[in-house]
Amino acid sequence: MGQLRLLMQVAFRNLFTSKINILIGGIIFFGTLLVVVGGALLDSMDSAMSRSIIGSVAGHLQVYSDDSKDELSLYGGMSGEPDLAVLDDFSRIKPVLEKHPNVKTVVPMGTSGALITSGNTVDLTLARLRDLYKKRAEEGESPALRANIDSVTSHVRQMVSLMEEQRNKSRELLSSAAVDPLEVEALARARTDAFWDTFEQDPFASLEFLENRIAPQLPDGDLLDMRYVGTDLDSFQRTFDRMEIVDGQPVPQGKRGMLLSKFYYENFLKLKTALRLDNIKQERDLNQKRIDTDPQLQRWVKENQTQPREILFQLDPIKTRQAVERLQKVLGSKEASLEKLLSEFLTTTDDNFDTRYQQFYAELAPLLELYRMRMGDNLTITAFTRTGYVQSINVKIYGTYQFKGLEKSAMAGVINLMDLMSFRELYGYLSPDRKAEIAELQKNSGLKAVDRANAEEALFGEESGNTLVAEATPGLIEDSKAFEGALGSLRRDDLASRVYSQQEIEQGVALSAAIILKDPEQLQQTMEELKQASTAAGLKLRVVSWQQAAGLIGQFVLMAKLVLYFAVFIIFIVALVIINNAMMMATLQRVREVGTMRAIGAQRSFILSMVLVETVLLGFVFGVGGALLGSGIMSALGSAGIPAGNEALYFFFSGPRLYPTLSAGNLIAAFVIVLLVSAISTLYPAFLATRVSPLQAMQTDE
Repeated sequence: MGQLRLLMQVAFRNLFTSKINILIGGIIFFGTLLVVVGGALLDSMDSAMSRSIIGSVAGHLQVYSDDSKDELSLYGGMSGEPDLAVLDDFSRIKPVLEKHPNVKTVVPMGTSGALITSGNTVDLTLARLRDLYKKRAEEGESPALRANIDSVTSHVRQMVSLMEEQRNKSRELLSSAAVDPLEVEALARARTDAFWDTFEQDPFASLEFLENRIAPQLPDGDLLDMRYVGTDLDSFQRTFDRMEIVDGQPVPQGKRGMLLSKFYYENFLKLKTALRLDNIKQERDLNQKRIDTDPQLQRWVKENQTQPREILFQLDPIKTRQAVERLQKVLGSKEASLEKLLSEFLTTTDDNFDTRYQQFYAELAPLLELYRMRMGDNLTITAFTRTGYVQSINVKIYGTYQFKGLEKSAMAGVINLMDLMSFRELYGYLSPDRKAEIAELQKNSGLKAVDRANAEEALFGEESGNTLVAEATPGLIEDSKAFEGALGSLRRDDLASRVYSQQEIEQGVALSAAIILKDPEQLQQTMEELKQASTAAGLKLRVVSWQQAAGLIGQFVLMAKLVLYFAVFIIFIVALVIINNAMMMATLQRVREVGTMRAIGAQRSFILSMVLVETVLLGFVFGVGGALLGSGIMSALGSAGIPAGNEALYFFFSGPRLYPTLSAGNLIAAFVIVLLVSAISTLYPAFLATRVSPLQAMQTDE
């Protein structure tokens, strides 16, 4: 103990006596600071991202078929949708998984992508007019219905007039070869009084002409990608407590329907002018950007200023007059052209933006359809089935939803929710309703499948004139699926109103299942035990963690940690070399001191211990300084939070701000690394110090 006390006294005395020690201490200080702050930030981001993935769609664990060719990737892979084998009957799998004492809930699901079309403004208006004429055909004409028909008809005529004006303006920029004469002819016909005078004689034929020849000339309809999850919607909402309904209502239990993500609804289905205004406001309010300095904001302003067509085509003659009057009042102008008034109104600056934003929603928005789809509308979804053919279904939109804290996250926001029965049908599996339709069609048509060996007799035998025959090879064609393409649009009217039992929902295919655990700390153990349980039950299942199920997104923080650790490794390798060289210089400067200590009886072990203790103490003191500064930085960041500068970071931060925390593990890791590097870098200089003899010390010059 006395020797240790002496070594500590010598070490403290020499701590700040040399500039070399200050250099070594500075390296250790900043290395410790990097390990503490970088490690804590990545650990906090890992924790936040896990909350995002677990709380949105993945759960703690995911199970899927072990026959799958690809790995599960809930957010899509680099080459599109993963090729997964289906779980044939979820009702067989659920009891096996729920039997585990750490499993709280199991939710069936399947992820896929599709295309939807929002339709252009002319399409939507013509659809409204067609519905009115259908209503008249079914219920007869009334004064209110007649007024509605006349109003929408006037709107269509105004749109045709606007289209002709737009074409005339653009004709100067287009060569004659670029103008389709058939389109010009069709537009000219739709502008004549003769066409509209005879419209009532056969309104459906006239509407067909407008839909086929006029509507395609307005290219403002969007073909949109849609990513969706088919699931037991009621169970999903109970399980994922971050989910909340924003607009409309939940899909009634057991019914077919869809919930659109609020993010998707706002960013892809909203009037583009309104969306740009919302984006500008968000950037100004949250990120403190200015229109006069930010190119992106300037581009949005320019697009609003030069692209008012979407608004012009929405307004019928009455609403057009109202919009002109309101804009004239707001702008203090006597301009009669709505297009020019809109252009002036939407020319926003930092000085007038907030006022114009409020005026847009107060004066113009009530006259417009801000969204191309509304709650209660039927959405047509078109997708490729598992066998490669195209399938379409109509699903009612009941509402929009979002995950609390992830409102602005594009990764969580692109996921829409669909009922499991509709998902199965869209994915290419026959529902009980579809099977019943096929059976009824086979019965009514007399169609039957025969073996290839008996085909000739069936075709040319005595009863061939009374039977429609479909040749089939056993094992290659499933007769229950032979009519799927032909029946793509064959649906019973009561299909949307049917209520499915929980048993019907669970007795069918799923692509995967999300598992919520009671104790997430036992994730690895539970995962292994579930693998064993599924194998014992004869189920070929893969059980993976949320991080594996998320695909590349789940590996993001792991990659970031590897980059950090590699950077720390490089820094400390450099530090080791620098410290080693510095200690070599320091040892050479202390030859007389070491020789004198040897001359008065100091052993080589004492000299070795002295050099090591000095370096370790140096590392400890400056390491503590770096750790304290790192702790202060993390405390400040934990209180203020780190803002998510873009929508991608909302997902990784699990909200608009990341509130990082510092764990004891970060501090321990920093100290272990610092002390090891300090000790290792000192071994060789300390060994040289032990080789100094008293004779060398006396022969050394001052």
